[in-house]
Amino acid sequence: MRDAVIVGAVRTPVGRRKGGLAEVHPVDLSAHVLRALAERLALDPADVDDVVWGCVMQVGEQSWNVARNAVLAAGWPESVPGTTLDRQCGSSQQAVHFAAAAVVAGQVDLVVAGGVESMTRVPLSSSVSEGVGQPFGPAVHARYAGADGFAEGATVPFNQGVGAEVMARRWGLSRRRLDEYSLASHERAAAAQDAGELDAELAPVAGVAADEGVRRDTSLARLAELPTPFRPDGVVTAGSASQISDGAAALAVTTSEWAAAHGLRPLARVHTAVVAADDPVVMLTAPIPATAKALRRAGLSLADIGVYEVNEAFAPVPLAWLAETGADPARLNPRGGAIALGHPLGASGARIMTTLLHYQHDHGIRYGLQTMCEGGGMANATILELL
Repeated sequence: MRDAVIVGAVRTPVGRRKGGLAEVHPVDLSAHVLRALAERLALDPADVDDVVWGCVMQVGEQSWNVARNAVLAAGWPESVPGTTLDRQCGSSQQAVHFAAAAVVAGQVDLVVAGGVESMTRVPLSSSVSEGVGQPFGPAVHARYAGADGFAEGATVPFNQGVGAEVMARRWGLSRRRLDEYSLASHERAAAAQDAGELDAELAPVAGVAADEGVRRDTSLARLAELPTPFRPDGVVTAGSASQISDGAAALAVTTSEWAAAHGLRPLARVHTAVVAADDPVVMLTAPIPATAKALRRAGLSLADIGVYEVNEAFAPVPLAWLAETGADPARLNPRGGAIALGHPLGASGARIMTTLLHYQHDHGIRYGLQTMCEGGGMANATILELL
């Protein structure tokens, strides 16, 4: 029976908005990780059957099929195709899922999956502008009118920040609890940087060699001074939200048989891959049912999982996930999350998976689980098995 294994994973450092990666076109940013992946694996790009690439704001510099454009920019053979997908924040995690399904089905032998987002150059909501129409029609507005957090009359009536406030209230998460979690994310990321634990997964670019978002000078006192932009009496701030970022990441997915025939060492097996959906207004809760679904399909319990990566879109997301699952907080995002490292939307799923895979390898952890909330109230969940 065919399987799906990851033989390589690499990412750029995550740049701050208007930071060190701001001058790099997103196609070139994507091409950089494609080249880095091929070089590290001594891989012949002509063997790649497809490139599946996540990207959320597919307009302007990120339009016209970023995946195919990245292949051409990387100097890979013109025979290598590519396709771009949007499952919101989980786009590049979904790219890995599609790659794994394709190799297991026998449609392909080798796929590069990943994603990109330059939130500096193609800002959030760039796809919603005058003259192109609104993404939600009358039927959606009618269905959710009156729901807590649904902004009637707005072009985009679903707001993740408001959803985070609803989550915080529902799970009884105080402002101080969110700030404490956010500070810990920066502390974990800084410790990982200082120990060189992130170096192996990085492909420096444009003079940027480390994730730029880690704030070593922050404190609970500084976080407590930040305003609550989503609700006047709220608890969520910019400090307890993921950072607007630029970055790209790529993973090579194939079968054990193909890897052996081409001198490649499988690092991990894509053990289980699921997607789930929940309330689109709150929007951020689906990692909870996605995790349950993944464990059920895998025949595993949470106790079997040695490390979990839950995307820190907002601090209430991992905190509510911990409360619902009863998971061990010490196993959660051990090298920091999106609050510290940043969240380049279309790249984040692949960025997180690259970090997860390297952490499993460094610590000999058999099973790792990754999940992240996505626009529309969805979530992907993936279980990797170390080989």
